[in-house]
Amino acid sequence: MHRRPLPTDVGGADGGLTDTPATAPDALVAIDGTGTIVFINDRTEELFGWPAHDLIGQDLQLLVPEGAPGSPLSGRRRDGTRFPAEVSRSALRNRDQALILVSVRDVTERVESEQVARREGLKAQRDRFDRLQSLGRLAGGVAHDFNNLLGVILNYSTLLSRRLTDDLAVADVGQITAAAERAAALTRQLLAFARRDVAYREPLDVNQFIDDFVPELRRTLGEGVDVRLDLADGQLVVLADRQQLEQVLHNLGINSRDAMPAGGVLTITTRVVSGQVVVAVADTGVGMEPEILARALEPFFTTKPPGSGTGLGLATVFGIVTQNGGQVGIVSSPSEGTTVNLSLPRVEAADEVRERSSGAKGGTERLLLVEDEQSLRFVTERILAEHGYEVVTASNGVEALEIFDRYDGAIDLVVTDVVMPLMRGDELGRRLLERQPNVRLLLMSGYVAGDVAPPGRLLEKPVSEADLLRAIREVLDATPDPDGRA
Repeated sequence: MHRRPLPTDVGGADGGLTDTPATAPDALVAIDGTGTIVFINDRTEELFGWPAHDLIGQDLQLLVPEGAPGSPLSGRRRDGTRFPAEVSRSALRNRDQALILVSVRDVTERVESEQVARREGLKAQRDRFDRLQSLGRLAGGVAHDFNNLLGVILNYSTLLSRRLTDDLAVADVGQITAAAERAAALTRQLLAFARRDVAYREPLDVNQFIDDFVPELRRTLGEGVDVRLDLADGQLVVLADRQQLEQVLHNLGINSRDAMPAGGVLTITTRVVSGQVVVAVADTGVGMEPEILARALEPFFTTKPPGSGTGLGLATVFGIVTQNGGQVGIVSSPSEGTTVNLSLPRVEAADEVRERSSGAKGGTERLLLVEDEQSLRFVTERILAEHGYEVVTASNGVEALEIFDRYDGAIDLVVTDVVMPLMRGDELGRRLLERQPNVRLLLMSGYVAGDVAPPGRLLEKPVSEADLLRAIREVLDATPDPDGRA
């Protein structure tokens, strides 16, 4: 097989490298200290296509060329073709000379199998992404009309409840309102994890936000859950959407309650870590097995019985937090409870934190209300008029421009839907700004495409009476920018 004598402890009787068993799976090449090939086995001839007499005395790089540091190794056949190779080396002890035994294995099948697995994994990811995109488009398509209907239900329920004196009737209307709010929350979840929801990011003091929201959270979770707070000192300001963060705490609270069927403790902690405001929501529930924890953030994955959960709770949390520039981490083990850590970038904007009004306030300013859904336009006009505002209405953007010009710009605030026929609300806003750069705008929508930059404050539908009145006052009372806009 070769012309050089072999070390007696590794060679065969004929001076060749013994193949054991009958055919070795690897090419075995012995080289000396200079990298010169001293002998080979039969598999080397078969794998590389070189006869032994042509390889003996050649440099090993003829068969295994050196690549860039860290690059995968490859073997080179006589015809110049290459194959992925796994190469190992070991020392051969010999009293005459020091040799190195190089083992070369063709791993083409393994590499191809891994490539197939990666392609299949990428295809599965693309398929999941496409499904989410399709669902997002579907959710966006129905969100506008659906949220308009919910807005009508919620606001007429509010008007009706103020005129009722019978306690049972008031309770009945309360059930209608609660059902509409749950439907609105489900729509927001669909839009949130698909990242097609409306977001209004503003400076928020996380501690104050939690203090404000926890009473509502306690009512939602019931007496079986003891909600405790451990909040860091001082203002912890982040730039985030208030309604979305309420959705996050709501979802985490519901998950924790379901994980503590016999009751337990839910602790909300805040702290600052490396420039991030960390909100930890920890429960004393049943915890999660590793395989469940690994899938916890997947949309539609749920361990709850059919009809008890949508599988969107944690997926929504993930979508909202990442949309607001943050991260989500989950620590959980069986019988040890679950802790969800939410990290959001801290901002130095303490002076800009807006004080949220404790009650809904009205005013006497003149408002232009633009809404194509007639029933929603009527109920919104009634609410605003009952709180002292002078309200002028339009059913579309073209009509709104005519009214604005008719009043010669003497409109204090334009409240407009975004998705409308003839002219969208964002386009209306841009045209109004061309006419009057300091015009104040409040846009409302249940869905805004990602490539649309609204020219003003954006409010998520369905809008409750309290949220609408609060947002109107915030826009009207805001200090104008240097260019004249609020």
